[in-house]
Amino acid sequence: MTIAGTDPAQPRWPQRLTLLLLCFAAAFVCYIDRVNISVAAIAMQEAFGWSQTTKGLVLSSFFIGYMIFQVPSGWLANRCGGRIVMGAAIAWWSLFTILTPLAAAVSLPVLLLARVGMGLGEAATFPAGYYLGARWFPQNERSRFVAVLLSGVPAGTVFALLTTGWIVTHWGWQSVFYVFGAAGLVVTAAWFALVHDSPAEHPRISAAERALLATADDKRERSGPTPWRRLLALPAVWALVFNHFCSNWILYMLLSWLPSYFRATQDLSLINAGLFSAAPWLAMFTTINLGAWLADGMIRRGVNVTTVRKLMQSAGLLGAGLCLLLARDAPTPVAALLVMCCALGALGFTWAGFAPNHLDIAPRHADVLMGLTNTAGTVPGVIGVAVTGWLVDQTGSFDAAFVLAAAVAAAGTLVWLLFATGRRLID
Repeated sequence: MTIAGTDPAQPRWPQRLTLLLLCFAAAFVCYIDRVNISVAAIAMQEAFGWSQTTKGLVLSSFFIGYMIFQVPSGWLANRCGGRIVMGAAIAWWSLFTILTPLAAAVSLPVLLLARVGMGLGEAATFPAGYYLGARWFPQNERSRFVAVLLSGVPAGTVFALLTTGWIVTHWGWQSVFYVFGAAGLVVTAAWFALVHDSPAEHPRISAAERALLATADDKRERSGPTPWRRLLALPAVWALVFNHFCSNWILYMLLSWLPSYFRATQDLSLINAGLFSAAPWLAMFTTINLGAWLADGMIRRGVNVTTVRKLMQSAGLLGAGLCLLLARDAPTPVAALLVMCCALGALGFTWAGFAPNHLDIAPRHADVLMGLTNTAGTVPGVIGVAVTGWLVDQTGSFDAAFVLAAAVAAAGTLVWLLFATGRRLID
């Protein structure tokens, strides 16, 4: 990214780099708070005598709130600005995280409501982030802005997988929610102290950086009413919606079932299954940023944006689907680990494909568009995860689930190659 390059006219520490790091921190804490309960729930299940069905209900209830508030959170970002919406969202979900032990102690329905409430807050993370990205980053930096924002997903996942078990063992399962909820409130304070909606509103931005961003293509003022009719009439928008769904089918399936896959197919202990599950997310963290670097580099060298987006998305989806097919026959734990690292590593390249495409085709409405596509992208968290479990129950293996995921990936690739574009379609 050129934001901290060697150009003497540019500040040594650009303000958009501060924004970038805080957007990453928001996504990082977001996924820690989303994933930690998957480990803590093991102890909670013992404490409250939950069945597997009840535990699954607790884990999936989050996605109800997350799904229904995607589009409204994008609308709020457009209306109120990304700074206030993201900051309020971090505080909101952090408070619900802290209240989780109390809610669980009261009753199961109260816990479910708390998880739904937490999902409502986390729904704003990416729409608000996209609002800010459209106003702070020129087009040749946007792939990497999106990559850094979204790399908080695997980074937070790995951190939660590696630390939650230790916290539960030493301090009890309740401490997980207190520690990470408090961390979110610290991020909230830093966010409101350092982030502003646009370069024009920032009191500490240098003249050089303000001048650079003033020459970017997009208007920095808040956009007007969302042109829903025009958006929904575009085939490229529906290709984006469908590919967000397809990419997240694989993402949420592995987020929920990877430890179970390692334990069931490779006969690993619970601790080793957790450790093996963390490594593929590190691979994804690497390829998210590598793919963004490659994509922005190609765009700077004059490669058509549409070509770049199609290349990254199709390579990522097809690569992930192929690796899942290979995972059915992995003969050893190491082979299974390598295949899963390749699967999530390949999936990371899609985040230089579909993920920045909102900013390509409708930059001034990217927040609302992200809310729309992420609504579809949340459906696999509710349905895909449950279908995977049902297939495993019915067949006694993960083979059918992996074949289905590979078919979803192939369908997404076909639709993307036919209908996606990197051109701006709506001002």
